[in-house]
Amino acid sequence: MTTKAARTRKPTPPPQPEAPPITLRGVRTHNLKGIDCDIPAGRLTVVTGVSGSGKSSLAFDTLYAEGQRRYVESLSTYARQFLARMARPDADSIDHIPPAIALEQKNTVRNARSTVGTATEINDYLRLLFGRAGEVFCANCGTRVRADSPQSACDALLARGEGAKLVVLAPVAMRQGGGAETASAKLRRQGYDRVWIDGAATELDELDASRIDALETVDVVIDRVVAKDSSRSRLATAVEAAFQLAGGRCAAVIDGGARLDFNRAFACNACGAAYREPEPTLFNFNNPLGACPECQGFGRITGIDWGKVIPNPSLSIDDGCIACWNGETGREMYDYFARFNGKEFKIAAKAPFRDLPPEQQSIIKFGKGKWPGVSGYFKWLEETRYKVQSRIMIARYRSFEPCGSCGGARIGAAGRAVRFGGAGFGDLCSMSVGDLADWFGSLKLPAAAEEALERPLSAVRARLAYLNEVGLSYLTLARATRTLSGGEAQRINLATALGSALTETLYVLDEPTVGLHPVDTDRLVRILRSLVELGNTVVLVEHDLEVMREADWLLDIGPEAGERGGRLLFQGTPKALLASPGESVTAKYLDAGLAGRRRGKPAKDAAAEDAHGRRKPTGWITVEGAEENNLRNLTVRLPLGVLGCLSGVSGSGKSTLLKACLYGNYRRERGDTDVETGRVARIAGLDRVADMVLVDQSPLSRSTRSNAATYLKAYDQIRALLAATREAKARGLKPGDFSFNVPGGRCETCEGTGTQTVEMLFLADVEVTCEKCDGARFQERVLDIRWKEKNVNEILAMTVREALAFFAGDRKIEAGLKPLADVGLGYLRLGQSTSTLSGGEAQRLKIAGHLAAAEKQRGTLLLFDEPTTGLHPSDLETLLEVFDRLLESGFSLLVIEHHLEFLRRADYIVDMGPGGGKFGGRVVAEGTPEQVAAVPESVTGRYLLQAARGGKV
Repeated sequence: MTTKAARTRKPTPPPQPEAPPITLRGVRTHNLKGIDCDIPAGRLTVVTGVSGSGKSSLAFDTLYAEGQRRYVESLSTYARQFLARMARPDADSIDHIPPAIALEQKNTVRNARSTVGTATEINDYLRLLFGRAGEVFCANCGTRVRADSPQSACDALLARGEGAKLVVLAPVAMRQGGGAETASAKLRRQGYDRVWIDGAATELDELDASRIDALETVDVVIDRVVAKDSSRSRLATAVEAAFQLAGGRCAAVIDGGARLDFNRAFACNACGAAYREPEPTLFNFNNPLGACPECQGFGRITGIDWGKVIPNPSLSIDDGCIACWNGETGREMYDYFARFNGKEFKIAAKAPFRDLPPEQQSIIKFGKGKWPGVSGYFKWLEETRYKVQSRIMIARYRSFEPCGSCGGARIGAAGRAVRFGGAGFGDLCSMSVGDLADWFGSLKLPAAAEEALERPLSAVRARLAYLNEVGLSYLTLARATRTLSGGEAQRINLATALGSALTETLYVLDEPTVGLHPVDTDRLVRILRSLVELGNTVVLVEHDLEVMREADWLLDIGPEAGERGGRLLFQGTPKALLASPGESVTAKYLDAGLAGRRRGKPAKDAAAEDAHGRRKPTGWITVEGAEENNLRNLTVRLPLGVLGCLSGVSGSGKSTLLKACLYGNYRRERGDTDVETGRVARIAGLDRVADMVLVDQSPLSRSTRSNAATYLKAYDQIRALLAATREAKARGLKPGDFSFNVPGGRCETCEGTGTQTVEMLFLADVEVTCEKCDGARFQERVLDIRWKEKNVNEILAMTVREALAFFAGDRKIEAGLKPLADVGLGYLRLGQSTSTLSGGEAQRLKIAGHLAAAEKQRGTLLLFDEPTTGLHPSDLETLLEVFDRLLESGFSLLVIEHHLEFLRRADYIVDMGPGGGKFGGRVVAEGTPEQVAAVPESVTGRYLLQAARGGKV
């Protein structure tokens, strides 16, 4: 017999079949050698291996490329017509691949209108919140602006208390349609014969005509009502009558004293200023209706940059302290000033500009009387903008400053008058993500509003939480997207993807830990796990050991770079790799954690090292009173002659200190007016360096024509060798004919690029191989010329390592290519465009350039921004050996870095923090790694201490 409980119990759903893995067979993309591998669906997979081993070829050029190709295949006929020209990944088969999204470590945004808020779609939801629930406040008097109705007016009046005596009034304009006397007669005909004057009701007939003529507006008494529920109908009738008589306005005097004004129009009841009712468009700075008319929605306008105009205030007028007057056209301004100065101002022309009294500096800058000053000079340039030289001068000495109209909020006056939760749209956009998340967390709205706005509120809160989780709590929504680093841009896209809540999608990410402090890595793993929990497949190209340990599946490519790599060394779980490492280089690092300290070469002078074998600083540069971004009157010493590091959590102020305050001011003092500077009181010790060079991860060139060989000048000698052959001379070919940058021997169909761009309108443009030269770049007559059986196209297809063997004995070519091999870029092909390099590869290519010119650059301070980007733990040894060579050659190195092993090997660390954004901006610890590890407040120090004790951080 079946019991009731058994009858009502829900049947257990059958287990869902596990999705089949993505299977790749015979993958031969680039240097991959017929790889067969499986990627489990709905899991977190890490693809690792030494730099150049083929990780990106597998993850992006094969896996993502095939997912993208199949997506395009599902589109319209127009899009599909280009499929035949889109290169398929070189593989025997790829099965069970879902729709793919690639989050690369590049920031391709160049549009100044794109912000963190627009990129994450948070701004779209904020616009909805402000448009639906925003409250308008008068900019003149601060009064709440609303459109009243008889219903709302009655509610407000009855709320004054039971039994209150109300006098309903209609504020009628007396000077419309024939003057006060005509208006009075019209009121009498309509049955209104009393007005409210001086706190009392007065008969119109009792008022003197001159008194009526003096009134702009007269309050006509409509009715007297006692506030109570039973009189609501009569009160509503009186209010409606007042609205009709006074053109939408109404007033009420309460108990003969307090007065309330109402307006059916959307206008201020106190001063009458008209406003627009809130709507989402008012908060869209990319729409003409919402953008500030002064700055066109950019939030900034151009103004004179006095730091560029007077770059060295220690100079005097006679010394030429005003840079914009030091050219041929500007010299006349010095003579013009001298004529005024001798008669009127008496300013000491030989005194340093900084020593002049403020009023005299103001005269020079802004003029006085008939003297126009420097600002007048720029006004004259504005009037002659039709001249190219005038436009160049204006651009050279101008900089951006916050818009004076909107204060940087980007939106117009109508949008700035709206408040949501007591804050303006610009106020919320200028908050850090962390502060904004707290603000929305504590936001209290009425229950009805909370329910109506549930979807946009939850979307904003979720996206802010994701941004916090990926370590971007220090950013603001107003931050321009184009100013983000590649790692920050990738994490922005990751947070946006999480907010979109896609399922059954393949996500391919390129080193998402770049730019992250170790403390943020755990949070990033949780974010990636949440993507997996939604049913997505996540594939990472990654070197971070902690991320590898947390992965469900590992693919190890190697064993070396370039042609010596491209083999699948291992696939399986991290535990299985430790149990059976085989040829895997990764296994020993995954097992042992961070390696011990090993320096490439000991210092020549033992006295120059401390007890731990670290170099001692040979001098210091002191930055005093730094006040940029989150730096607050910071004074810090930076070491010279050693490997110095700036560490700290993301947003702690490292880049601001190194790039804006130190490098920016150094370049500005040397006359470079195009560099952005940070505010500092003084920088001491710059005379101790011969030069200062920033080696960051910015692209060497956006042109597809630049490559490693041309960057290090090795291609010049290669072209000369080809042009010197007997056959080239017989055909009249010169070195320039072997260049793909100028007409002559290059293929003119693709203009030497080897590819052509197909515009796809609403889709991303597609690069296809040139049909004329089949990607060879040159004409047949040039390709027929050979040196040692190789033509120019075959030479450009060589790796650096292969080219060194091929050109062995040619000192000029070896001098250009050997530094590339020394920095671990021996796997690059000579013809590979520098625009395709990752940020880390571009940075190492710049390092190679400094290695090649080491003798000429002795005494230079090199500034680096995370040079370990893209490096496998085994490649770190190569980088540190290169840095040792640079130090021995007389360079000083100052590096922004998060990599714990790199920090352990540094000679001196300045640790910023303790947090990001407003919680950072100061020095938490400084000294050797051992000294920093001993400071409890230092987050970096805690991880260094854990690593020193053998912990797997």
